[in-house]
Amino acid sequence: MTKRYTDFHLQPIAGEWREGSSERRTRVTNPYDGSELLDIRLADSHDLDAAFLAAEKAQAEWAAIPPAERSAVLQRAVEIFDARKEEIIDWLIRESGSTRLKANVEWGAARGITLEAASMPGRVHGMTLASNVPGKENRVYRKPLGVVGVISPWNFPLHLSQRSVAPALALGNAVVIKPASDTPVTGGLLLAKVFEEAGLPSGLLSVVVGAGSEIGDAFVEHRVPRMISFTGSTPVGRRIGAICSGGEHIKKVALELGGNSPFVVLDDADLDQAVNAAAMGKFLHQGQICMAVNRIIVDASRYDEFAERFVAKVKGLAVGDPDDMATVVGPVINAKQREGLEVKIATAKQEGATVLLDGEIDGQLVPPHVFGDVTPDMEISREEIFGPLVGIQKARDEAHALELANGTEYGLSSAVFSGDLARGARFAQAIKAGMTHVNDMPVNDEAHVPFGGEKNSGLGRFNGDWAIEEFTTDHWISVQHTPRGYPF
Repeated sequence: MTKRYTDFHLQPIAGEWREGSSERRTRVTNPYDGSELLDIRLADSHDLDAAFLAAEKAQAEWAAIPPAERSAVLQRAVEIFDARKEEIIDWLIRESGSTRLKANVEWGAARGITLEAASMPGRVHGMTLASNVPGKENRVYRKPLGVVGVISPWNFPLHLSQRSVAPALALGNAVVIKPASDTPVTGGLLLAKVFEEAGLPSGLLSVVVGAGSEIGDAFVEHRVPRMISFTGSTPVGRRIGAICSGGEHIKKVALELGGNSPFVVLDDADLDQAVNAAAMGKFLHQGQICMAVNRIIVDASRYDEFAERFVAKVKGLAVGDPDDMATVVGPVINAKQREGLEVKIATAKQEGATVLLDGEIDGQLVPPHVFGDVTPDMEISREEIFGPLVGIQKARDEAHALELANGTEYGLSSAVFSGDLARGARFAQAIKAGMTHVNDMPVNDEAHVPFGGEKNSGLGRFNGDWAIEEFTTDHWISVQHTPRGYPF
């Protein structure tokens, strides 16, 4: 039997597992029962500097090794994911409040991007281009960026770190991760253990667990990282983008930010399928997913029937212990998140939404809340919810449904249900989003397919060939084979 990883009170900083140097500490607790999982002394700016400098030093040698050797490390990481599946799932349940179902989904997604990344070293290619200068040859080489800084959130911590970490490493970069304080293990420390066991050379991957107020700006402003990959809120993403484009050290940025996913049900939709997809797309991981259904938009002719069926479906969802396989809705991540949802519930009622389903909040267990008669001006429609609440809006017709769907500053994921696939695809083409799914929920992510948003949902694309583009850069080298004549 594989011995479980231990000593998560330590951080892998510059090739050494040690405590952070800050005077501050943080307690990591189980969102379901409040039990303490670990107590960590946080990293400070000195630790951050050490991590980036070690990454810079280790990266050049890593980039120079044969691609097959980098692939082999990623392949071994996949094998470790398989061998330690239950250990990883257990951490996701206990640290992030994931239900067992969601933890399995996340493990599979993180494993999938690791496997996809293992093929990337052999897929990087350059090109030669003709020149208008006699005797000249143009070569374009594709090279690693150098060091990539990854800032990841607490909702899908393992996958939303690994989808940047695995491709970045595979392509010859070094990485420093700053995971969310609520999920330092699944957001970074666990991955560091996996890659260490897989044989990743020392210093290439550091994890700094620190307060945003202490090292957040310094992480982005630091001279060393050539790219910052951030997943989180739009306001924080705006600040990171501003620093990367207007700070002392200009650098590349990938931003996957907030969402306000529309789920559109046209008049010819299969309501059984639509209801099932809406329930899954809304309540998986308590709705704490950037792609989660945020607004359900139903053609007026099907509104009443859909609402009745949807409420009946959601009433049957089990709320409780996330470690119980029967549980669909577990705890929200922390008290602050619960308090924010309580405000959203009260606001929806004050603004005139009809309560179709509610329930008693118990600790950090927030049961599903469904509101009807929601209008676009209500907060529950305008803002990302990030919890087990949802509103249903009525559309006069298809054109109005599209207007409602696009009536947001966000453009991450979306969905449309129609009995006519051609009609559904046409509608999907008109939605202003990075991703739209016909007759499926908006919560989709495949390791070889581009993932990302439009408008205030971010910049860049993850996965597959798009990740190769993001985590590398082009170097034009021209070779003058014959002496060139110059005018002076």
